[in-house]
Amino acid sequence: MGDLLGVAVLGAGHMGADHVRRLDRVVSGARVAAVADPDVARAEEAVAGIAGASVHTETEAALDAPGVRAVLIASPGPAHEEALLAALARGLPVLCEKPMVPDSAGALRVVEAEARLGRRLAQIGFMRRYDDGYRRLKALLDEGRLGRPLMLHCVHRNVSSPKDFTSAMLIDSSVSHEIDAARWLLGQELTAVTVLRPRPSAGAPEGLSDPQFVLFETDGGALVDVEVFVNCGFGYQVRCEAVCEAGSARIGDDHGMLVSARGAAAAEVPQDYLVRFVDAYDREVQSWVDATRQGRVTGPTAWDGYAASAVAEAGVRALESGARTAVGLAPRPELYAGN
Repeated sequence: MGDLLGVAVLGAGHMGADHVRRLDRVVSGARVAAVADPDVARAEEAVAGIAGASVHTETEAALDAPGVRAVLIASPGPAHEEALLAALARGLPVLCEKPMVPDSAGALRVVEAEARLGRRLAQIGFMRRYDDGYRRLKALLDEGRLGRPLMLHCVHRNVSSPKDFTSAMLIDSSVSHEIDAARWLLGQELTAVTVLRPRPSAGAPEGLSDPQFVLFETDGGALVDVEVFVNCGFGYQVRCEAVCEAGSARIGDDHGMLVSARGAAAAEVPQDYLVRFVDAYDREVQSWVDATRQGRVTGPTAWDGYAASAVAEAGVRALESGARTAVGLAPRPELYAGN
């Protein structure tokens, strides 16, 4: 096992346990060296049957565990800043699930800490950049055959939301994926946001403003709209259409099995993001492992994580005020020039 990249996984919940499984059974070149979670039983369950994986309740104990050479952070967002700073202080490469840090001030502290090191160690888990459909759309837009992109139309639907989900989380948790995808697809920064609220769905919990319609403006003159509906009831759907000067392209319409019987046809609709984006997650983690073993960082940067948090914060302010809200970004450190 000495040739394998020993990874400490922080968080053993739904996402963390899936990453433990992925590192152990799917990804090549890595192994689970340690898992940390305040719930010891949950951590032990996640590593059951994995030889050599130690279990911890504290982040720093996992980072300092024997054999750990890299970190995958899948704990709740509020715990990310402390874990990222601890990993950077130890010189450990890290893949951090989104949000990098929920508040932009904390995210900026991570950016500044990495900039002081003078080298990139952090990759942020915006896995849509590794989805086949999104990659093909990005290549098409970069090629320029359809002319300049004018608009992105996005849809983000979930079957249901967790019990503690708030109206603000539709933007800073769900739409954060569209924020990064739009910045990446267009190669433009998002400069302003407006949030419109139709009447809440009868399927939404009391007090939750669901669905929402979010409109972003960019510094390149494009518009991005997102329909976010986290209690649609019927499935998990993510779609994106780019409308350009000479044509359009849409992804996300493909489905799983199509069953035809008794004079009707029914398409399979994924019920979970881990189903819809399983290949993207696998490709993302494999790419991170391969790059880390070569001493490189190739994915979304800490600056991308900070920008997403700053835009999401502006979006929450727009939700609360009902007014168009400008996005303010700090000066970009030289480390992220061209990113």
